[in-house]
Amino acid sequence: MYNGKTVGVVVTAYDEEAFVGRVIETVPEFVDRIYAVDDASPDGSWEVIQRVASRINETVEPERAITDGGDGRRVVPIRHEENRGYGAAVKTGYEHAADDGMDVVAVMNGDGQMDPDILDRIIDPIATGEADYAKGNRLLSPEDREGMSTFRFVGNAMLTGLSKFASGYWTIGDPQNGYTAISRETIDRLDLEAITDQYGFLNHILTHLNLHGCRVADVSMSAVYGDEESSIKYVPFVRYVSLLLLSSFLGRLKRRYVLEGFHPSVVFYGAGASGMAGGALGLLEALRRSVRGSDGFTGALVAFVALLLGFVSLGIAISMDAEESEPLEVTYYEYTDDGVGEGSPTDRAIQSNEWTD
Repeated sequence: MYNGKTVGVVVTAYDEEAFVGRVIETVPEFVDRIYAVDDASPDGSWEVIQRVASRINETVEPERAITDGGDGRRVVPIRHEENRGYGAAVKTGYEHAADDGMDVVAVMNGDGQMDPDILDRIIDPIATGEADYAKGNRLLSPEDREGMSTFRFVGNAMLTGLSKFASGYWTIGDPQNGYTAISRETIDRLDLEAITDQYGFLNHILTHLNLHGCRVADVSMSAVYGDEESSIKYVPFVRYVSLLLLSSFLGRLKRRYVLEGFHPSVVFYGAGASGMAGGALGLLEALRRSVRGSDGFTGALVAFVALLLGFVSLGIAISMDAEESEPLEVTYYEYTDDGVGEGSPTDRAIQSNEWTD
């Protein structure tokens, strides 16, 4: 237990034979139950999970058995009969943990990239009741980004920007960070079936959290990469996630700012998109006319004004949107020898909590 709350950890695995066993073995002692979910890996991941689970469960002390419906095992091996995707693996773990009555449920991928020594920092916002969902963020400081390549950083920054539009959490970054924690109450509130089963799960769940008015915390952490190889095919991934984020953005605006009550930001978003699109097309047409020797100055001027008004409208829309979600955003900072980084009025520093067995 941690801060009086039962804690479950979902360990997801797909082709992680070389790493998943170590991940399970290094989960901190304050964790009550580990849900190791193998997403039909073709390698030996499932065998490793079963072997490690059997060894750990044999050493579990009787007093550690969960009394609220669980069977006393510390490690619960779960295997999908067919490959269903990263999001499906996380959701399977969520469902089992919620059924077992875990108060806080964290996710640690089976690739060994998530430092178990900072798990307490990830779950702290949930255990203290300050957030409904918490996630790591490797972009909060230059020191945290040191282990991240330029390629990863640029890609992450682009996805961060797109995810801000889609989710409405304008101060939350590093959306692809899978080191997360969620409360059981939030799991029960969400419609998990409506969230994608694929790698876009981490981006998609943020939109659903916003739609349910959930508080989200960003927790400062360092980027760590080992010898694991990603199974993501980047071109299909980028295409899929881009379309997912676009549909999430439009769906969020429709539900929050139209169906649940009109909000002027939706008008400014529409005006911004129209102005920018019309202005860009107008400038292209003016350029085409100039190349052909025609007078394109007037058209270019009108297009430029439309483009400028589009940018202004978009800025107003973003400002309104961000103001709506500000109460739902919390940024956590880690204590360091040099003190605590400054943040917004809702920020607080990570404080150590005692955990109990």
